[in-house]
Amino acid sequence: MTHSSIWHPFTQHGLGEPIPKVTHAEGAVLHTEDGARVIDAISSWWVTTHGHAHPKIAAAIARQAARLDQIIFAGWTHEPAEELAAGLRAMMPSSLTRVFFSDSGSTSVEVALKMALGHWLHRGEERHRIVVLDNGYHGDTIGTMSVGARGAFNRAYEPLLFDVTSIPFPYAGVGQAAIDALEAACRDGAAAFIVEPLVLGAGGMLMYAAETLAEMRRICAVHGTLFIADEVMTGWGRTGTLLACEQAGIEPDILCLSKGLTGGALPLAVTMASEPLYAAHYGTDRGQMFFHSSSYTANPVACAAANANLTIWREEPVEQRIANLAQWQAKRLGKLASHHSVRDPRQLGTIAAFDVGAAEGYLSDLAPRMLAMFRERGVLLRPLGNTVYVMPPYCIGEEELDMIYDAVSEVMDLVGS
Repeated sequence: MTHSSIWHPFTQHGLGEPIPKVTHAEGAVLHTEDGARVIDAISSWWVTTHGHAHPKIAAAIARQAARLDQIIFAGWTHEPAEELAAGLRAMMPSSLTRVFFSDSGSTSVEVALKMALGHWLHRGEERHRIVVLDNGYHGDTIGTMSVGARGAFNRAYEPLLFDVTSIPFPYAGVGQAAIDALEAACRDGAAAFIVEPLVLGAGGMLMYAAETLAEMRRICAVHGTLFIADEVMTGWGRTGTLLACEQAGIEPDILCLSKGLTGGALPLAVTMASEPLYAAHYGTDRGQMFFHSSSYTANPVACAAANANLTIWREEPVEQRIANLAQWQAKRLGKLASHHSVRDPRQLGTIAAFDVGAAEGYLSDLAPRMLAMFRERGVLLRPLGNTVYVMPPYCIGEEELDMIYDAVSEVMDLVGS
């Protein structure tokens, strides 16, 4: 590959690690310039749900691009956005009556935080404090870094981040400490609590009980603290249900969705809100409007891709594919669990994860070593520090999944020797 001017994300170019050039993809497989066939075991950073180049999504993008590619969304609208909003209303919790469009998971969370704070301002109540869960990750913009875990991700930007109240992660057997801390924060007049339901993604695929999530929601409701569910990663079936919140039987005040919203084909996000949040910004005072947008808000082509995704959910056996994948993952993770290098194997829905050796954090030297070894074996796996996880597209077959776990087993033999 010739010299490139590209500055890649989460990449230390000074290490000289190879950067393969992908030429095309189909289903769960990537094809590179040198002719290699690589199984996408992490759905290209958790976005690709139905597989790469899904014909329905590709066709919808092509049709829309030839008809209306972009239009300002402040004070204007278009059919793909209207159709998508109606489709989301039909699929998502009934209390979420308003749909606000943005461009990524980070911006959907920024929007949620601004909605929450604006809600209290326009109600004339002094509530400013945001409550977060230890080890959480919500994005890389200033607001989302503020509500995420502090560390290597955001150390350089610490002076820009606002203070939050952090509660302990509810590990099995010690979850009461998190509940008590949330109760105290809400009793103190917290504005909002933001959480990744059931699984903390970038924090190491940490998993906690649906009963704990339900209790957190109950506490927020009792004290009037707004409950923000960041389902950017967990939404669209990753945990086994359309939303992770379903497993706790709860509905949030604000819901953040992105990644699988377009099936992973194009960047798009929504923040869905309950009617009181919309009402707090509604009136004849222009200074009370919700001040947030971007140039590409509700881009028609991205909305068309999302509408195709909703059609796939309605017309194809997506839930059965998810159930099958969850079962296949459980079987293979169960076999791997006895390996001497594997610690704390865990699974929820289509997500399988385990730790290798002692916790060393995101900057563990083990991660790039394992990444390279997986790549040599034709598998795209990108460990989170010493945490290895498998989260493939729902279209993957058992043979391809076997290839992933064969590679994992081989790498575990090498790193554990």
